[in-house]
Amino acid sequence: MKQDIVGTLERGHIESLLEKGKRIDGRGLLERRPLDIRINVIKKAEGSALVRLGDTKVITGVKLQAGAPYPDMPDEGVFILSAEMPPLASPTFESGPPSEDAIELSRVADRGIRESKMIDTKKLCIKEGEQVWIVFADAYILDDYGNLFDAVSIATVSALISTQIPRTVINEETGAIETLEETFDMPLTHLVGSHTFAKVGNNIVYDPSLSEERVADARFTVSIRDDGFVSAMQKGGSGVFTYDEIETIIDIAKEKNHELIE
Repeated sequence: MKQDIVGTLERGHIESLLEKGKRIDGRGLLERRPLDIRINVIKKAEGSALVRLGDTKVITGVKLQAGAPYPDMPDEGVFILSAEMPPLASPTFESGPPSEDAIELSRVADRGIRESKMIDTKKLCIKEGEQVWIVFADAYILDDYGNLFDAVSIATVSALISTQIPRTVINEETGAIETLEETFDMPLTHLVGSHTFAKVGNNIVYDPSLSEERVADARFTVSIRDDGFVSAMQKGGSGVFTYDEIETIIDIAKEKNHELIE
């Protein structure tokens, strides 16, 4: 009961501020928190990035493994993204198997990157039908202060940008695949940005904080390529967005995507 009262009061305070065009942290309704990106923070990974979005912190490491391709894509590499939400990052996170929130988080970020065709997977082929590079991106939440969707996506894209892949050759005599010390950059055709909005009452805010997420009626995440192509969208929460609101959200996200990509 006490928690319900606190939640009602918190929502009332936040909604009252939003009606005046203000937010509890002083931002404008469509203003992102400060963003800091640092790459190559994990020396034993092929690529890595630490992202701070306000007080939200996420680190992503990229590891490569040579393995068999999918049967229907014999000449293409594989990209796999997972997200871990350990208890140290939030009192609401629990140890054990991935929660529904962790599964949704990884799927939304994975889909935005995968469907953007950001990675030229054909250039990850080592030997067609036999061996390709499998790219494992593992995102770990260090501090949850809201909007993990964007933080995980930004950290993963940044880690992929920094990733170095070993060159390989096929021994003409034995047919064996040999790995060289020389490396090349992750083959990227595009960059993609993730943009999350939350609806509280009649107001929509960009890059919701944790307190705004707790009282939000609905959430909407849109992933956009650097050429303006919308690669994925995801709606969460029990509330609704009108068609006009979704159109407006996409337009705002496209405007903000230029800054994020830079």
